Amino acid sequence: MKNKTMGILFASDKESHLNDLTIHRTTSSVPFGGRYRLIDFTLSNFVNANITTIGVVTRNNYNSLMDHIRMGRDWDLSRKNSGITVFPPMVFDSAHTVYKGKIEALYMLRGYMMEASEDYVVIANANIAYNIDFDEVEKFHIAKGADITVLTYSTDDVNPRKLIVSTDKNDRIKDMRFPVASDSGKQVCDLNIYFIKKDLLISLVDNAYAHGAYDFEKDIIQAQLQDLYIMNYELKDYVAVIDRISSYFKCSMDLLNPEVRESLFYKHSPILTKVKDTVPARYKEGADVKNSIIADGCVIDGTVENSILFRSVKVGKGAVIRNSIIMEDSIIMDGATLNYTITDKDVIIQEGRTLSGYETYPMVVVKGKVI
Repeated sequence: MKNKTMGILFASDKESHLNDLTIHRTTSSVPFGGRYRLIDFTLSNFVNANITTIGVVTRNNYNSLMDHIRMGRDWDLSRKNSGITVFPPMVFDSAHTVYKGKIEALYMLRGYMMEASEDYVVIANANIAYNIDFDEVEKFHIAKGADITVLTYSTDDVNPRKLIVSTDKNDRIKDMRFPVASDSGKQVCDLNIYFIKKDLLISLVDNAYAHGAYDFEKDIIQAQLQDLYIMNYELKDYVAVIDRISSYFKCSMDLLNPEVRESLFYKHSPILTKVKDTVPARYKEGADVKNSIIADGCVIDGTVENSILFRSVKVGKGAVIRNSIIMEDSIIMDGATLNYTITDKDVIIQEGRTLSGYETYPMVVVKGKVI
């Protein structure tokens, strides 16, 4: 793209159910894959397509997000012109209330959008890990003469919060609906990523806001299926939608598959993140590591299997970690055993403790907890 498109990124989804992982942070700053945050994927996809005017709309608990983004320099977004702008939730009205939905937030951002020189807007949620070429999306959008292009993916993880998309033979969306009991197998679902002409977006948002609407998907996308030319762009590569603890765990474990890692991190362009200067991981004489992702700064003197360890995790002698996710600066002391467990940052598991969840219901230990 040649600076034709700007990005609006929603850092939190009110429909997200990540529970203990979002007590101290927004959805977009949830750690993922050993050294990344969820927001890294959309920011990297934007920057790799030369989308450099980016507004990030926050909702709550955004301190860790601000610390991670800084001035955007790790994504080459620390610029005199354009760059990244973070909008705190209380900026939207004088009553200091959080925006009700995307329509209200976008209405309050209309000045920001109108001042930008770009012609198109990409609206995206930040709870998605994916690697896509937005240049191809733009070409598709223009070639089809679309008013709105909706990005979708095929999944068998269909829950009541996802919209199932039906299209005609020309990729035009003819129906978007919530799932019913009879739906089974893989379905094409809305990714909550939309490509749209800026002037049209402002017009649609103005009209919806004037009528008291606030749900972008329901009150604009679904409501305009007959009146607008709304097209489906289905992603064929790996996509991780993180909206529940179970999906976070499953998608994290997917990364142990080399093909998934290749598709997610390298297929179109690299995924960037905040740079930290830490030493390489160190494996002591008693270390036994199999099929795991180990980030830099880790010190391992125990057993790690089918697990993901973030930066600077310490695994004591005789400790056993299986099928687990251990976040940054956590300490697993001598003789402790973890299975199907997620520990947030700065967790300490003391000597001899045993924690075990289940594949579809992993145990979660909140940030800073000592067990």
